This record gives sequence, structure tokens and C-alpha cells, in this order.
Amino acid sequence: MLFRNTITAILTSVTLAIGMVFPMAAFAAGDFLSRLVADGGPSTTTDIAYGKHPRQKLDVYQPSTPCTSGPIVLFLYGGAWTSGNRGTYGFVGSALAARGITTVVPDYRLFPEVKFPDFVDDAALAYGWVAKNIAQSGTKARPIFLMGHSAGAHSAALLAYDQSYLTRAGANLPKPAGLVGLAGPYAFDPTTWPSTKDIFSTAKTANSARPVSFVRAGATPALLLHGADDTTVKMFNTRDLAKALQAAGTPVETAEYPGIGHVGLILTLAGPLRWRAPTLADTVSFVERNAGPQAVCQPAKR
Repeated sequence: MLFRNTITAILTSVTLAIGMVFPMAAFAAGDFLSRLVADGGPSTTTDIAYGKHPRQKLDVYQPSTPCTSGPIVLFLYGGAWTSGNRGTYGFVGSALAARGITTVVPDYRLFPEVKFPDFVDDAALAYGWVAKNIAQSGTKARPIFLMGHSAGAHSAALLAYDQSYLTRAGANLPKPAGLVGLAGPYAFDPTTWPSTKDIFSTAKTANSARPVSFVRAGATPALLLHGADDTTVKMFNTRDLAKALQAAGTPVETAEYPGIGHVGLILTLAGPLRWRAPTLADTVSFVERNAGPQAVCQPAKR
């Protein structure tokens, strides 16, 4: 078993790392390995359209116990706004669903087909779909949490702190119950950075693309996680957003995991690599504590 887990962990790490750079080369392998390391039990519904574009589709991961209450997580994956597919991140959806948290993983349009803020608007559209089709399915509205890694964390933070996105996505959409950000570039200037300036050339100002600039009193509470060995998205992004939230009087929790890099952080949500950092346990605890009176649908699997 140890040998199998070790080999699976290595293959998963390599496949996801390659997939973030060469998405077509790792598409099928990423989906297969994601299923290989996924938690058993949760049910999955795939290829649900939340918009008209081919990439505006999502997958829903439900706890094995039928769920009409409890928190929901909308997870946005990373890929530098240029790559990624939702099937590769089934291990994220199944990990959270196995612990009683309904999880939705959408695809969204990518550069060069679109530029900022179109991919954020897609995330907002997916959020609106969740609010209308899942969060209102029971007798009480269910809390929706935003979660993202890297570029996905950037989009999630913009949805959390710039209300214009959810306003455009639909009338009376509920405020997010919380934000879980994994190594998000919340504070850097994407309009001048060499690898992102073309993607964000349509931004009205640099601050319009910086989540940290939208933090105000009453902002959504956050859990901000970062790998201490991350050389892709620098630590100042998490620290600056945390400071802004603290200054606004908003509850914020942070964790900096030693020995963890950028891709390594998201991989710690996969079963074979959870020993490296308590990313999943910290996420589940944050969601449960901020879900209000809503109960998790089943006893949490640890």
C-alpha cells in the first residue's frame, strides 16, 4: 500500500505539473490519475452547462448521503489563466464531498480566447448557477464558499471582494460565506508582469485587477494558505491580503506550510500527499466554522 501510494503520488505530481503547462498533453492522464487518488463514496454529476460557451460547464460532487443542507464550495483551479480543465481536479471535489461539503468545479474561458475580466465573469456566472440550482434546493438557503488555487484563487478573491461581478451575474445573489485561497496572486500588478500583461491589458487600472484593493469593512472572512517554498506566487500576496483584511476588521486565518511549493500545495488535497500539509483539514474546519447554523451532511471524514 505504501509503495502504491508513493508511486501514485509521484505520477499525480508530475501529471498535474505538466498539465498546468501543457494541458492537452496531460488531459486524459490527468483525469485518470485524479480518479485514481479521489476519495471513494461521493457521487458526481458532470458536464452541466452554466452558460452557452463550450467551456462554461461544471461538475458537481455530492456527499454519499443525499444532501439538501450544508455548505457548498465553488472551487476554481489555477493555470495562469491560460490552461486547465475541471476533470483534473476531481480529487479536490471528492475530498471535500467525502467530508460532507458539496463541491462544484467549473471550467472557464481562457486566454488568448478571452482577456480580463471575462474569466472572472465566468466564475461569477458559475456562482450564480450554484446559488440558483443547489443553494436554494432545501428549506433554507445554503452557504456558498469560494475556493481557488493560484489564478483560480485570484478570481475567487475578486468575486469575494469586488461585488460588481456577482451583481452582473444575477440579481440578489447571496454574499459568499467565506474565501479559501491557496497561493493566490492577490496583490501583484498583472498589468505590468511580463507573463500576464497581455492577459490583463484590458484592465481599466492596475487596481481593478488586484483583489487586495477591494477589501472593505464587512468583507468576506478568509482562510489564506501558502507553501513556504512557493517561487511562482510570492508569499507577499497572501500576507498583503491578510493585512488588508485585518485592517478592515475582517476575520482572516493564514497558514504557511513549510517545504511546500506552488503546485505542491494543491496536491496536498490528494490522498497520497495529505501527510505533507493539513490543507484539507484546515479547509474543512474553516468551512464548518463559518457555515453558520447549516450542518455538514454527514459525519466529517478526516
